Parts: sequence; structure tokens; C-alpha cells
Amino acid sequence: MSEHRRKPPQGRGRRAAQPPPSSGRRAAAPRGASPSSAGSRAEARRGLPQGGAGGAGGAGGARRARAGGGYGGPRGPRGRGRPAPQRKRWFDYPRSDKDGLRRFVPSWKQVVGICFGFFALLIGLTGIALAMVDVPDPNAAAKQQKNVYYWANGKQMVVAGGGEHNRQIVPLSQIPQSMQHAVISAENESFYEDSGVDPMGIARAVGKMALGGETQSGSTITQQYVKNTYLDQSQTLTRKAKELFISIKVGATEEKPDILAGYLNTAYYGRGAYGIQAAAQAYFRKDSSDLTASEGAFLAATLNGPNLYDPAGGVGSSATREKNTARAKNRWAWTLKREVETGKMADATRDKIIKKGFPHPKPPAKSTELKGQKGYLVEMANNYIANDPKSGISKRQLEQGGYRIYTTFSQKKTSELKKAVEEVKKKNIDPKKRDVDNHVQFGGASVKPGDGAIEAVYGGEDATKHFTNNADYTGVQVGSTFKPFVMAAAMRDGVRNPSLGPTQTTEQRKQVSPKSVYNGNNKVKLRDYNGKVWTDKDGKEWHQKNDGNENKGMIDLRTAMQFSTNTPFIQLGMDVGTDKVREAALDAGLTKDSLARTTPTFSLGTSAPSAIRMANAYATFAKSGVRADPYSVKKVVRKGSVEFRPEKKEHPAFNPAVADNITNMLETVVQKGTGTTAKALGRPAAGKTGTTDDNKSAWFTGYTPQLSTSIGMWRVNDSAKTQKFLKMYGVGGQKSIHGASFPAEIWTKYMRGALAGQPVKSFPVPSPIGEKVFGDGASPSPTPTPTETPEETPSEKPSDKPSDKPSKPEKPDPSDDCPPHEQPCEPDGGQDNGGQEPPPVIGGHDQGGAADGGADQGQVDGGANGGDPGGANGGDPGGANGDPGDWFGGPSAQSRRD
Repeated sequence: MSEHRRKPPQGRGRRAAQPPPSSGRRAAAPRGASPSSAGSRAEARRGLPQGGAGGAGGAGGARRARAGGGYGGPRGPRGRGRPAPQRKRWFDYPRSDKDGLRRFVPSWKQVVGICFGFFALLIGLTGIALAMVDVPDPNAAAKQQKNVYYWANGKQMVVAGGGEHNRQIVPLSQIPQSMQHAVISAENESFYEDSGVDPMGIARAVGKMALGGETQSGSTITQQYVKNTYLDQSQTLTRKAKELFISIKVGATEEKPDILAGYLNTAYYGRGAYGIQAAAQAYFRKDSSDLTASEGAFLAATLNGPNLYDPAGGVGSSATREKNTARAKNRWAWTLKREVETGKMADATRDKIIKKGFPHPKPPAKSTELKGQKGYLVEMANNYIANDPKSGISKRQLEQGGYRIYTTFSQKKTSELKKAVEEVKKKNIDPKKRDVDNHVQFGGASVKPGDGAIEAVYGGEDATKHFTNNADYTGVQVGSTFKPFVMAAAMRDGVRNPSLGPTQTTEQRKQVSPKSVYNGNNKVKLRDYNGKVWTDKDGKEWHQKNDGNENKGMIDLRTAMQFSTNTPFIQLGMDVGTDKVREAALDAGLTKDSLARTTPTFSLGTSAPSAIRMANAYATFAKSGVRADPYSVKKVVRKGSVEFRPEKKEHPAFNPAVADNITNMLETVVQKGTGTTAKALGRPAAGKTGTTDDNKSAWFTGYTPQLSTSIGMWRVNDSAKTQKFLKMYGVGGQKSIHGASFPAEIWTKYMRGALAGQPVKSFPVPSPIGEKVFGDGASPSPTPTPTETPEETPSEKPSDKPSDKPSKPEKPDPSDDCPPHEQPCEPDGGQDNGGQEPPPVIGGHDQGGAADGGADQGQVDGGANGGDPGGANGGDPGGANGDPGDWFGGPSAQSRRD
């Protein structure tokens, strides 16, 4: 073939660059030329690039040439050639054969390899951990200790808690199959199949919590057994990791029946009961072997959180008796349903149980070590600790024991208070002589002014017999002992200008002096601050009554406080605004939950704060307007270190002029008014009497510079299934009971003993305050002995009959359908407490069960809801084992599993 025929065709354009058509013969490649497509197949099979530097090298080579050059070739006219391939690394990351961000995206092989390596490492570490973890000694780990409680002086008060609980271990043969089935169906359906842990259960729990659903444990029965027996209840990753590894080891080494028996014998069921035998006794007074299927389903429910499922109530406002009972019934029914779904119970059996009804447990029993007042003191201390979020100590941890709890309770003062109550009761109350003397209750508390320490309480006759702590929230209204808060609001915030709107600034208001004059006559028209007569729903006028229908004429507010005259204070509350009265009560130390709705009679004491709160609020006046939050525990020690020490909190509630003038007015009450019984104390004292609607409660609250004390008296049958406050007419042989009678007598006897040996101190002389204002119907004409400056012993002479209780207004409308500001009312034209209906039936308190300080009992004055503590006037007269009420109530203290 001639030389010129082998030259590439010359010319322009795309076709000129292409090789000539093959002639069908295999030509020898010239030196330096690219191999032909036919001759390059061997190189292609060996992975070598086809085509040389100068030739096309077939269609692939031509494309690479046009694109800018082949492997190792020169740069083409339109692009960059790829660099020569490098030697591959063992782990090719970042990936060398990718450009840009794609270099950092791992391949599927790399992902699979990483996952495989991770799981292999995890399995290896788990194996090492399992080999290193030893199962602790269950007897040593489950041992409980007792709590030791100390008086304020450091002396031991009582040893209780932990070790007192019945932890009798029973074999699985003594635990009914129905109980076993209930627990397994409700807690861990796969118990007999799982390996001790349930990864799917943990995943479901995490998923539900992440989606905002109900908090779940994800723990198996084995895990719960391990936690109860070998570990503590802390919520730490370390504890959870230990629980996981020990559970796997226990699941692999112990038989399932033994694990189930261990769980049922160590689980906490509430009421201090650890184990099924203790729980059967605590709730049903029977052995575990005698439990019915229905009772077993209920006890299984308590494992989900006894504080929320004990029908007797628990700690916190979310654990009232009513709420707990409803919650327990739902869980009980759900557990029975689960037993049917898991094949552990027949439908017909479940229907029969449901038809028979919920197995109501018996009321809680008290330890004999906690007889008398000690049971109330221990319970108050425990509730205070468990409800303070800064303590980090749950009620369950307290019941497990091992704590040294130093309280604020004075041994001397507690003894003196109990002695004073018992002396008055023994002398005057005789149920055998008078039927009306049955069910008489007393409650009281003392607080240190300026500090808040609760130094003494009287919770009832005996904590092992009377389960309601009468010093705590009981739903009992305080009557005229509320009037100092009305006066404090008038002095601080002032009365409103009648020509302006209802909302006025301090500058637009006029501060009130004790010299201010109001109409103290009976049945005066109640007016709004702007002079408009207050009317009922039919537009009929509201007329307020005084006790005994007494007419006091135009009197100054000091005299009105001295004789506890109603009409001036209900009108003063309207002039100031009941919202301001409410603020003053809260600032003094009362709680929102204990206050009634701010209707006109709010100023006459329709609220129901506890004795503790009343004593603390009056202590604010004793300390010249400085409020200290009440507390009952000084410190909690465990294993030699202080685990909790509450912070003392003081708040400036009123300026000294306001507080000291209130004190000066209340000194008048003691020296020459309704509280003259307290004069026998023999040292400066200030106080106020109070009696409520239909003579259903009576109070005396008073103080010296060193101690503030509140004493209440009422009648209620605490063993009745349905309770109500009873009238006290004729109690103790007296026509009616006033705060000036038995409550003031107890207060005086107690304070004399409690303050014996302490120096006599006087109150500060108050500075003049406010202006002399004239209420509706009053005028600047001469008034009965008004004083230009405050006096320590005013000279007004008390009436023959103290009128310390709010009296019923005259309401022309006899219908039961009353306007909002008069709800509820009665056809007789009103009640003694300024139109307030007598406290209605207080539902749901059974014997020994602890009262729920917030049982729904319908409406009280002005529509205040009684059961919700926000209604203040209702409430089951309880608190000991139910909702601890306004002192210890608060955030829900749920005790669910992890």
C-alpha cells in the first residue's frame, strides 16, 4: 500500500477528523500510531486505555479526543483531561474517583461496613460489661431504714418511716393467679417471652414521649424488679445503664416465676406498703392469698403511681381523693380489659366483676408510733419536703427511710397547745350530756413572726383516729377574722373616687384612716363605690344585716373593728374594691386556693384559709408588714450530709404604718372589744374574733410580737361517708358559739403557757395614716369619740353582746335563683354571713380516709366553687391523707415508674 494512502484525510469539519472506512483487511499499525479498534481488544480487556496520543482509537477514543483527551493524553482543545488514576487506598474516603461534595458522600459499601463495625463493637462492649457487672445482694440492697424526726431544740421527736413498713415476703403460691395475670397484662404482656429487657417497648415509650404523648416507662417487670431490689429510684443514665445490664443478667440466670415473685414482693403500692402482702393488708385488711380478681386489678393499678391511684388521695392538687378515685376506677377497668385481651380472663368473668363494682379499699391506718399530735407533725414535715422542688426528695424516698429530719416544731408549745384544747374540751364539751356536743372539732397553729417557722399545731384528737389535720386546709370559713385585710387594703390602696371609673390609680384614690366614719346601723343599703345601690337580679336593693340586728349608728372604723360590726366593712370593701381586698389578703400570706370569689360578702370572711395560713398572715402585721413564708423543716440529713435546707423567704407586704395601725386596731379588740377574753394573757396582744354563717364555725386569731396563733372550732362528723358542717347552737351549754368563747379561751390558755418565761414586749407605736373619709350615709358631723391619733388602749366600751360574726343581709327576693353577686341564696332572705349559703354537703370523706381539701361540694357565696380549693369555701374537711390543702398542696407529685 502506498505511503500516501495511510495518511489521515486532510480537510475541515467533523468528517475530516474521522478515520477512513475499513477496507476489510487488518493493517499493521505504524510506529507511534494508535491501535485499531480490532487490534485494541486485548488492551481493552486488560484495562488499558484505547487509542494513542495521535490516533482516534475507535469510537470511544474519538469521543475522548473530542472531549479533551484520553487517559494520559494531551489536553484537548475544549476541556481538561482526567489525571492519571492513583493507587487505591485501603479505606477510600474521601472518595478519590468523585468530584466536589460527592467525594464526601460514603458509598453503600462503606455505610454497611461502618454499621457492621459499630454493632460488632457494641456487642463486644456489652459482653465485657455483662462480664464485669455483678448482681448485688438483694437482702442488703432492699434493706430499709427508719427516719428520725427531731424537735426544734434538737431532741428526738419520733422514729418512723422506712423500717416500720411490712415487708413480709410471700411465695408465689400465696399470690393469686388473678393478681399475677393482672400485673403481667397491665405492665409487661411479654414477660414470659422476653429476655429481661424489651427494646421495642423502650422504643415505643421514647416515640410516645417524643410525640408529646403519655409518659411511659418502657421497663419490663424484670427491670422493675432489679430497680426495686438492687438499685435506687434515681433518674440518671448511670443507674439506667446498670439496670439494663443487671436485668439482662438476671433474666438469663433466674427463673421467670422467681422474678415475678420478687417484683410483687418488692414493688411499692402506696400507703407505706412494699410488697403484695403489705399492700393487701394496707388496702383490704386481708392476706395476699385472699385477694379477689377485682382487688388484684386495683392493686395492679397502684403500681402505676400510688400517689395518683390511692382513692384516699395523695400529695398535690392533682391527687385529690375525687381525682384519684376516678383515675383508679378507669385503670382498674382497663386492667380487666387487658386481661381479657391477653387471654388471662374470660369476657363473662370480666363482665361479672364490672357489674359488681369497684372494690373500694379501706381507709389508711396509722402507725401507733404516730399517735396524738406526732402523726400530724410527721405528715406535715414529709409533705413539706416532698412538695418543695428544691429538696429533690420524693415521698417514696422518705418512706424508704434513712433520713434525719429536723423540724421547726417546739416540743413545749405543741404540748401547751394540746393541753389547752383538752382542758377546754373536758370542761365544756360532753357528748353524753348533750347530743349537740358530738363531732366538735378544734384546730390551731402557731407561727413565729418574721421567720415563718411553724412552732406548734393542733391537728385533732389523735392522728391514728382522726385523719384530717385540722391545722391544715379544712374548708372552714374564717368569718370576721378576715376584716383586718379589708382595713389593710383601705389604708394602703384607698377608697375610689365616686366620680371616676372603677379602675383608678393610687393618686386618684384616698387612703383611709381608722378615724373614718361609716354607717354602722342594721340593714343599711349596700352601695357600689359610686353610690349606686347594689341590687339583686330583679333590681331589688341589697340590705346588709348586723349580728343581732344591732344598730351602731355612725361609727369610726376602729369602733367597727372593735365590735365586729358588719355594715361598715362590707361597704368599705365596696369602696376600696374587693379585688384590692383580695390582693391585701394574698400579700399578708393567704393563698389563692383558699380565697372565695370576690363578691360583696368576700369582705366578711367567706374564704376558708387554714389555721396555719391565718396565723402566718397575722404574723405579717405583728412584724410591721414583713411577710415570711411558713415552713416546717429546718434541714434534712442523710448519711451525714445535708440534703435539703429550705431558704427562708421574707417579703415586704405592707409599709410599717399600715401594719402597725392594723395591730393598734386589733389591740382595741382585745382590750375593749369582742376579744376581751384574751386580756387574761397579761401582756400586749392583738387579735380578732370571727363567727360564720349559722354558727357553723368560730375563730380567734391573735398575736404578740413573739408569736402568732390561730384557733378554730367547728362541727363535722369525720367518720360519715357524706359530710357537712353542722350548727353549733347549744354546744357546751352555750346559746351559740362565738370566737370570743371557746376559741379565745383556748388561745389565751395556750399563749400563756407558750410564752411563759419570755420577756414582755410591746408593739410599735403606729404613725398616723390616711385621711378621715365618710362612707355612704355618714357626714362630717360629730361622731362617737373619734381619736385624732392612734391609741394603744382606746376607751370605747364594748357592748354587752359581742357581734363578731357576719350577719345575713335582708334580701327581698325569696327565690332560689339569685344574681351572680348573691349566689347562692335562700328563700329566707339571706344568711348570717352576709348572704352566704351554709356550707353544703361535703361529699366523699369516708372514715379514716383522709380528706381531700378540695372535694367538689357545689357553690358557696357568690358562686365560689367549693370543692376546687379555688372556691375556698368547699372542700372536704380534710387534708391528712388526701390533698394536703392550701399549706401542702401544689404541683402534682406523680410517682410513675421511670
